[in-house]
Amino acid sequence: MALDPITMLTLSIALAAAASLYLAAEWRHVREASLLFWSAGFATITVGCMLALLRSSGILLIGIWFANGLLVTAHWLFLLGVVRFTQARLWRGWYLIFVVWVGMLLLPEAPWWSKVMLLVNSSLIALMMFKASLLLRPHGKSLSVGAGQLRYVLLGHGLFYLAKAITAAVPGTLIDLAAFRGEIIQISLVEGAIAIMLIALSMTGSERYRREKRIERLAARDPLTALYNRRALEVRAPRLLEDVSASRAGALLLIDIDNFKSVNDLYGHTAGDRLLVVLSEMIRSVLPDGALAARLGGDEFVMLLSNTSSERIVALGNTLRERFHEAASQAFATPDAVTLSIGATVFDQPPASLGALIEQGDATLYESKRGGRDSVRLVDRTHASEIALQTP
Repeated sequence: MALDPITMLTLSIALAAAASLYLAAEWRHVREASLLFWSAGFATITVGCMLALLRSSGILLIGIWFANGLLVTAHWLFLLGVVRFTQARLWRGWYLIFVVWVGMLLLPEAPWWSKVMLLVNSSLIALMMFKASLLLRPHGKSLSVGAGQLRYVLLGHGLFYLAKAITAAVPGTLIDLAAFRGEIIQISLVEGAIAIMLIALSMTGSERYRREKRIERLAARDPLTALYNRRALEVRAPRLLEDVSASRAGALLLIDIDNFKSVNDLYGHTAGDRLLVVLSEMIRSVLPDGALAARLGGDEFVMLLSNTSSERIVALGNTLRERFHEAASQAFATPDAVTLSIGATVFDQPPASLGALIEQGDATLYESKRGGRDSVRLVDRTHASEIALQTP
């Protein structure tokens, strides 16, 4: 089959329609606005290519001006999709692109009209693709592997259109939009079909990768407090525990709410959930950099720290205990005070496992509760002999 303009346009129609339907199907599952913009962009390309076929019937205004206008609109939708994907903001001046395109109608008919049309069309598309690529650039942490691929595909697409714009400005270049004549137009039709496939695959891969990462993050988090769950803690703890040494002591704090059942019984489980969220936010506020915090289940939480000391742990535990007692007493009146019991272990040798460390913390927490609750019980295992301390 010869790659003549009509054939290439027909192929582009099929590819763009398939890409639009596929991205729309993805959007129905995940409801990401970027997918909807990208799907609309490919649908616009589909319609634009169909209108371009009308040139062979002599309908030039629709076949050239409207068709190329839809091509600009499609790339505008691609840009908006990237804006939503990156959660960026777009300067309103970008809407002037359509003002420029409408101004093309004011150009008088002349032999150079096709060149000007191609020059403006290519420049606008190149500008939008460069902007989209710039928004996808890595900053700190890359948005995703798929986003990096999409960035370079859009950059390459923009460079191609920039080359078209430059070539269109070269004197003596044959360009006839009405008859699809000129090497620039022939090459552009081939590049367009290839670009449709690459852009569609990159867009789908970008959203799918980000969706998988989001699911992965959700699986690692407690749904109520957004702290790590126990499984996620077990995955991340070994790296922290490996750094423990005589000069960089580690610590584990087990935190349990005293008389938590009273809140649920008197005010309902929704109130109890609010109290758990309050505690989780307090834990985040006092959590040192590089430390880990998780909800083990129910009203039991854990903090895992490195490069610390007994004095720091006691101070941290008492700060947390005092803040929580104040917040709980103001929010809920109960027969018995709603407070925190904390069992802390400080160590200078990596433990056999996180589970063994938690078992030691459980025993210390039990001592804290047995000693009257609303207290911090600390066991310092960084010396040859065990030292136990309870406050207040």
